[in-house]
Amino acid sequence: MIFVYDDSGNKIDYGQYGLTCYSFIPESLSPRFSSEEIENVDGSILLGTTINARKLYVEFLFNAKDHIDYQLLRDEIFKFFNPKKDLYIIDTRLPGKRWKARNSTTFKPEYLTPTVGGFGLEFIAFGVYAESIGSSLDPKTFDVEKWQIGQGLTDDNNKYIHSTNSFSIFNAGEIAINPRKRPVVITFKGASTNLQIKNKTTGDTWTYTGSSNPSDVIKLDGIRSTKNGLSIFRDTNHKLITLATGNNDFQLTGTSGSFEISFDFRFYYV
Repeated sequence: MIFVYDDSGNKIDYGQYGLTCYSFIPESLSPRFSSEEIENVDGSILLGTTINARKLYVEFLFNAKDHIDYQLLRDEIFKFFNPKKDLYIIDTRLPGKRWKARNSTTFKPEYLTPTVGGFGLEFIAFGVYAESIGSSLDPKTFDVEKWQIGQGLTDDNNKYIHSTNSFSIFNAGEIAINPRKRPVVITFKGASTNLQIKNKTTGDTWTYTGSSNPSDVIKLDGIRSTKNGLSIFRDTNHKLITLATGNNDFQLTGTSGSFEISFDFRFYYV
């Protein structure tokens, strides 16, 4: 029913603990409204809406060889679901998406037989949304086993490396991407003077008042801006490039000669 990976991306064989997952159910979005009431006015004024951390419900059975093995497996299971550790959970029915979550409940495996136990867990996905297993730079083919139907990808919108000054970047997810909250790496390789990267769709503009040679690499990694690994933040306008859902139309200025720009990010889903 689910695959489980550790925070380093290594698949964990939870079957070694005698575990079998028979139910995985994510809850819907849980809104948190901010409002203001006005005297002598019916209702209230909505000021904004944010989303609470997401709960994921998982049910397990586990099988032991005998009574002593039951106790040993139980203790291993306690360690496996340590609430201090992040786990990535993938619903095997939707293998192109994963949830980063932590166990948030105490649990007590109940005897169903002398050697079979059962228990339920409540995970919390603090980032709320499921993310694509593949990134924008991964091949968009099903044989790489990172994608699935229902991820918003089309044959016409899957190019994330460009060498022209005008191009489009497609965010196939359902959530806009802000580098302050979700990883985005924009890499420019080539010569430039006063490089400017503008997302005309969102209005975001990033500028660098310096220059680069044909072999230099300028990278916008989250909130960091570097050239050949060294910070150039003080020579920028201190802005960030966000990505709206769907097409994002870009315009570059300040380039000189041939260059390459790439966008590396994941897609996020409700």
